[in-house]
Amino acid sequence: MNYFNYFTEIEDTFVRRRGKHLFLSPMDWALMETWKEQGIPLHIVLRGIEKSFDSFESRPRKRTVKSLLYCQEEVEAQYAEWNEARVGASAANDLAADKTPFSLEAISEHLQRSRDSLLEAAATRREKQEDDLSEAMTRAAMLLNDIEQDLAAGASLDTRKLEDSLGGLERLLNNSMFAVATTDELEAQKTAVKEQLKPYRNHMETSVYNQTFNNLLLKRLREQFAVPRLSLFYV
Repeated sequence: MNYFNYFTEIEDTFVRRRGKHLFLSPMDWALMETWKEQGIPLHIVLRGIEKSFDSFESRPRKRTVKSLLYCQEEVEAQYAEWNEARVGASAANDLAADKTPFSLEAISEHLQRSRDSLLEAAATRREKQEDDLSEAMTRAAMLLNDIEQDLAAGASLDTRKLEDSLGGLERLLNNSMFAVATTDELEAQKTAVKEQLKPYRNHMETSVYNQTFNNLLLKRLREQFAVPRLSLFYV
């Protein structure tokens, strides 16, 4: 991972989860520098940020998150757990294998397949134009590679935490798809989803309908832009 990418990936993830642009403070940049010097892997930092915002959003508050310092405790907790998991990793992997239908080999193949698909899609799109989506696909592929190398180096297989990391990358890709899709493309996809759900609309609660609508819209956008699913459900 490029030295500068470490900082820009953290900044981009924080800004994306916050929902509006915010310049990071000198204190925030110093905190990132500290994490870098401590050797905290980038994917661990990003997972800590995602978990911090997931927790914040589960309990709506009037105040907003204004500083990366809000995520410090969770990032360091994730790093501590990651370090502990590397002690006796072989035994931990054996135990994890008993608790999950996914073997380390199957997950590694899924990560490699997803990474290769993203790189191929990014290269194809870059031949036509360089934009937020091609950049996001490349960034996600690099982070998948980091995660794969981490597992290969002996990190224990914790599928719950891995799924959290993959979920964060999927959110990055989802946001990028919406950013590059034209108004006409989005309207066409939304119209198609409405037609697909029309026979069931009167039998669905509003919240269920809205969630199903969003899921189907994302599915169509992934197909349009050749973006693979990263979740372990697709191993």
